Amino acid sequence: MMNGERLVAIFAAVLAVVILMCGAADGENRYVFVNWEVSYAVRAPLGVAKRVITINGRFPGPLLNLTTNDVAHVNVVNTLDEPFLLTWNGLQMRRNSWNDGVTGTNCPIPPGSNWTYVFQAKDEVGSFFYRPSLGLHAAAGGHGPIRVNNRPTVPAPFPHPDGGDLDVLIGDWYNMDAPRMRAEYLDVGRDLPSPDGVLVHGLGPYEADVTLQPGRTHRLRVHNVGARTSLRFRVQGHALLLVEAEGAYTQQRRYAALDVHAGQSVSVLVTADQRPGPYYLVVSSLFVQPELVGVANVLYAGGRRPKPGNAPLGRGGGDDDGYARSMDEARSVRMNLTCGAARPNPQGSFRYGAIRVDRTILLRNGEAQVAGRRRCTVNGVSFADAATPLKLADRLGVQGVFKVVSGRPERRKRASLGTAVIDARYRYFVQIVFENSLPSLQTWHLDGYSFFVAGMGWGKWTPNARSTYNLVDAIYRSTVQVYPASWTAVFVSLDNEGIWNLRSQDLGRRYLGQETYIKVSQGTMEVPDPRDELPMPSNALLCGKAKSLKLGQA
Repeated sequence: MMNGERLVAIFAAVLAVVILMCGAADGENRYVFVNWEVSYAVRAPLGVAKRVITINGRFPGPLLNLTTNDVAHVNVVNTLDEPFLLTWNGLQMRRNSWNDGVTGTNCPIPPGSNWTYVFQAKDEVGSFFYRPSLGLHAAAGGHGPIRVNNRPTVPAPFPHPDGGDLDVLIGDWYNMDAPRMRAEYLDVGRDLPSPDGVLVHGLGPYEADVTLQPGRTHRLRVHNVGARTSLRFRVQGHALLLVEAEGAYTQQRRYAALDVHAGQSVSVLVTADQRPGPYYLVVSSLFVQPELVGVANVLYAGGRRPKPGNAPLGRGGGDDDGYARSMDEARSVRMNLTCGAARPNPQGSFRYGAIRVDRTILLRNGEAQVAGRRRCTVNGVSFADAATPLKLADRLGVQGVFKVVSGRPERRKRASLGTAVIDARYRYFVQIVFENSLPSLQTWHLDGYSFFVAGMGWGKWTPNARSTYNLVDAIYRSTVQVYPASWTAVFVSLDNEGIWNLRSQDLGRRYLGQETYIKVSQGTMEVPDPRDELPMPSNALLCGKAKSLKLGQA
């Protein structure tokens, strides 16, 4: 197609999308505009001063509060002294990997500049969070909660919590800053040491307050925003009724305590039906020695404030720190098939277990010496960020930026450094198997999608493992853990065209190369149909090899 014809096609596509989006927003849906200034501040949550990333002066950042199908405009003003990007952990960003906020899809926002993300919370509901995606920024803060609320016509499968919703951000914390992490550990091939502690809502032990209304039920939306550590949380003297995990309603089951692995989000209902406290919200590290504990005060409104230092420690619900217990608990989290999520039809109407699998992608994580330096690998390739975002290179026809790989372990004499992209066909139904031969738990996240966590098991995966899968009510989420010397299998319907990041949620391992991308395309069209993928935004930043190009030149 000639440049002029191509521009006409693109203009028509843009016009169609504008009409579609304006029609949606002018009806039941809304435009939501927020302006976020990203800056540095000095905080000492564990008693050691450190430069942290704040949003509008807040650490953690403000709530992004949406309703299903809202169109969000998030203007990010970067006042840092280095480039910056935000990514949206768990939001599916339908048809819109252009706004995913990772280096494979977006040019970083330069210091002193701004950029506006525009995306729709299309057909989704639930609890998510945002966080920085460049380098080790996520270890310095810059995160905050996201809620996507139900439309009034689509009720949740539980009474509206009369005590309201509370966002609870938990995570491990390092007193050292990013330059030291790189210079003393990651860049010289060493693992990061154990964290220095655990924060609750950006605060150290006994500093954060969670206020409950006596006799009322509250929805706690809990997010593990830490750098790497699996955490177990509980509310002293109160049962946790699990109701949602990253946008999927769960079978409602009571737990004394729950595991939340790095990058995961869950919602629990807690009823303030005990005598006035005080009580404590206790967050304990898993699989880390010595154990780290974060504590927040749980106050009944009007009740007395507790004295620091009296919280009962231990993980609750049994102090077993073992992987077997954790896997059993993970298997107990199942999808509620009797209700809808963002739509009124039951979630179980999508019978994933009866669909033929078009392709299996097997991903084996590992460690290897690459160019004389210890790196983390996926199928023998340690990912290297390109100066040109992969999405830009693909759309503008820039050659030599990334290499297409098979998505299966390849025979190679030694590990290599590369920018690997798995090519996948739009609307295929795919099985992704994560194999972990390492002695530490791994957590994986796929941008742009949720997937059915069909199976987990010990040892190496084989096709015979399918006989152990849950093919009826597996939980549907975007972040999943893979235990040491084990595998996890997920099913995903590739119905969201674009180039999507598949990454470790362990910040150090991702920095060392444990990530890849999946390119989901129809493989036949120069300009995708705007019903399947939105056009390149008019405000797209250009960098790397694409810096001198304009849309239509490639």
